Amino acid sequence: MFLPTTPDELKKLGWDKLDAILITGDTYIDSSYIGVAVIGRVLSDVGYRVGIIAQPDINSEADITRLGEPKLFWGITAGCVDSMVANYTATRKRRKSDDFTPGAINNRRPDRASIVYSNLVRRYFKNTKPIALGGIEASLRRIAHYDYWSNKIRKSTLFDAKADYLIYGMGENAVLQLAEALSKGYDATSVRGLCYISKEPPSGYIELPSFNEVQNNSNAFIEMFRTFDNNTDPLTTKGLYQQHDARYLIQNPPAEHLTTENLDHVYELDYEDDVHPYCKSEGEVRALDTIQFSITTHRGCYGECNFCAISSHQGTTVISRSERSILAEARRFTHHPAFKGIIRDIGGPTANMYGFECGQKLKEGCCEKKRCLFPVVCKQLKPDHHRQVELLRKLRSIEGVRKVFVASGIRHDLALADEKSGYIYIKELVSHHVSGQMKLAPEHSDDKVLARMGKPGLESLLRFRKLFNEISRSIGKKQFLTYYIIAAHPGCSEKEMLGLRDFLTANLKLLPEQVQVFTPLPSTWSAVMYHTGLDPFTGEPIFVEKDNFRKEKQKQIITGKNKRS
Repeated sequence: MFLPTTPDELKKLGWDKLDAILITGDTYIDSSYIGVAVIGRVLSDVGYRVGIIAQPDINSEADITRLGEPKLFWGITAGCVDSMVANYTATRKRRKSDDFTPGAINNRRPDRASIVYSNLVRRYFKNTKPIALGGIEASLRRIAHYDYWSNKIRKSTLFDAKADYLIYGMGENAVLQLAEALSKGYDATSVRGLCYISKEPPSGYIELPSFNEVQNNSNAFIEMFRTFDNNTDPLTTKGLYQQHDARYLIQNPPAEHLTTENLDHVYELDYEDDVHPYCKSEGEVRALDTIQFSITTHRGCYGECNFCAISSHQGTTVISRSERSILAEARRFTHHPAFKGIIRDIGGPTANMYGFECGQKLKEGCCEKKRCLFPVVCKQLKPDHHRQVELLRKLRSIEGVRKVFVASGIRHDLALADEKSGYIYIKELVSHHVSGQMKLAPEHSDDKVLARMGKPGLESLLRFRKLFNEISRSIGKKQFLTYYIIAAHPGCSEKEMLGLRDFLTANLKLLPEQVQVFTPLPSTWSAVMYHTGLDPFTGEPIFVEKDNFRKEKQKQIITGKNKRS
């Protein structure tokens, strides 16, 4: 059964009032891939009455008022993607399509949706119950941040939204503790994974440079982000606070990691794996094609690429589900009337991080001055793909499953660093789990640009390519590698793109079509570089391309539309 989204559904359930109403910028897909569905199911699982309002009309009271007012709180998310990323390209052109909107027309998600939806609630419900922001948009904008679309430093979105709380990261534990505190009349400001606004800073928390300081001082902005970035691990982190005019943003320490057992339970809740009928009647939802029969094996990513937002939201510690739970989900698919025997993806932020983590990190927290994969794979990590190989073999053996694809991308350097099981994993992958082509993300070829991206050098890419081709030939399959490339990242000019073109032509014998112009996402190191024009790790000034025409020209150097003169 779906969570209710209409008055008729409330009536059938015999509910006169909901405990929590969740508002989202996506359509309502009841899937473990969709954050609002997960939070709704987690709350419902312990007895709270939860409803969902998807993509409400912001010019009318019809949608926002249709479920009434909640007893405990409103939960607001922009959706699975930051609304500005969902609505605009890297060169600030309006996107025409939206995979999370019925009919795929991008006309339902407002810019800065967290702020707009919060204001919408307050417009029609005066002195209402607390409003809590969540999801990736809130996570990435929880402190003062560089906003590419307005080209300025913005306050924490908690201030602009005039909300009461902001839950950051993966919010299951925090939302349950918030709901309990509100239902029992407790002070909720001690909940881990929560931000709130205060007139006074708490004792024992670390002070970040103020909003006023970081607005006009690049060094203060870098210092702020470094302190923020160093305080994201639940085992070692202290709380943070940052002055915004006369008040303070308070960020409590992160919520504790879910255990494997906790994570299994979250993914075993009673999802429908479909679009709610109320939303489905408005048109086809493209995102369903990708996620309906895909399986998440783990959360978190220790890749820490400087341009990627996953570290700030999911964290840099990988927590894996049990094999039992994953296999049970796959078996459940075989009973779904729409299942055709194909599991479209088995993975996570990076597919081959399943099943192992650094033992020291799990006991003592993340290292402050070194990374797991950059500049090389850390010896303490001890990568081991054995569990994933066994999992893939067992998934293939399930009756009713014809194909299992690994589509979410892998770290080829990580696979090659596994001396015991790496080759076996690569052979298993290439032999059984590639749908004709496999995606890799070298991003660039220039050593300085790669270093500023936090990406490895090219030796591992060429080794992996050689193995991939050898294995494909040995099993008689015609398969291809495709490559993701980023243009106009800080430190990259047309000169570096021409060098990349030469490398691709000489070594890979192709020019990839999947080239994207760099987008400075809030709360990433690459956005810090873009805004300040400095390498925050060395202090060196770096070239930053800010002209949209020239950004596109960098892309065209690789796509072939701009011939080299």
